[in-house]
Amino acid sequence: MDKLRWGLIGCGDIARKRVAPALRNLPNCDFTAVNRAQFDLAESFAGEFGARKWCKTSQELLKDKRIDAVYVATPVYLHCEHTIAAAKSGKHVLCEKPMAMKPAECDKMIAACQANNVKLGVAYYRHFYPVIDRIKQIIASGEIGQAVFAQINAFEYFNPQPSDRRYWFVKRDKAGGGPMFDFGCHRIEVLLNIFGPVKYAKGFVSNVVFDREVEDTCTAFFNFDSGAHAVLNVTHAVYESADTLDIFGTEGSIHIPVLNNGVITIKTQNAERTEKHPPSPNVHQPLIDDFTWAVLDDREPAVGAEIGREVNRIEEQIYKG
Repeated sequence: MDKLRWGLIGCGDIARKRVAPALRNLPNCDFTAVNRAQFDLAESFAGEFGARKWCKTSQELLKDKRIDAVYVATPVYLHCEHTIAAAKSGKHVLCEKPMAMKPAECDKMIAACQANNVKLGVAYYRHFYPVIDRIKQIIASGEIGQAVFAQINAFEYFNPQPSDRRYWFVKRDKAGGGPMFDFGCHRIEVLLNIFGPVKYAKGFVSNVVFDREVEDTCTAFFNFDSGAHAVLNVTHAVYESADTLDIFGTEGSIHIPVLNNGVITIKTQNAERTEKHPPSPNVHQPLIDDFTWAVLDDREPAVGAEIGREVNRIEEQIYKG
């Protein structure tokens, strides 16, 4: 097999902006079919991105023996259901983040994929940011000494009205949580990638501004097996956006004003320099490329189910407070 034949379940914003273009453009992918809740829009979506087939239901898509793998891009509460159904149909699964609503659902997804001998990956695309690899190189080199403390600020103002198609993000039974669950999970994966296993995590969750089912603001504290500490602040409630990462060591520090841009400043006692390590123009493309090669080469994906489950486990600790 020289190409992996893909089906896409869910055609929301991320699918349109990143997933579908990657499935269309990657030479090792054959974008075969799509399914979306609004079937009247499925044909135009398929035509726009070159998929040959559009399906009324996910079940119809999963029955198609021409499809080898599916990208699950549905709301979080459907991830477990769609992943298990795909596994039982013999399809490999790359699932949007967070992996599921609870660690117990993650366990069911992992078991189903193992039982049906298919691979399972989770869409933590920041794992493939060159700037993250560069941070790990700098820390390993000893240039900033021992890494002691990290802080991430992730702020995105978000106040959808009930008529907004993204209103489900503030419904607990569909989204699982607020900004910590939605995009805080990405930053947890970044911290795990840089510092390794988490020994302890605790969160303070609140609604500072908005009266809604999920939090609008959360601060999480981490202690890693390495001894390092970290703080992660996320919010939907402030006007100014933020995407920062700062790491402080015994002999220097690392500063990234916008993680998604990949510009990094390294400070030591004797020098200061700036480097640029930008991500791919389509940040999902390296993720999908890696998963595709994992299937074609019969290896585990770089961001596998165990990483997805560990993020969910840590999220559960944070929400327990």
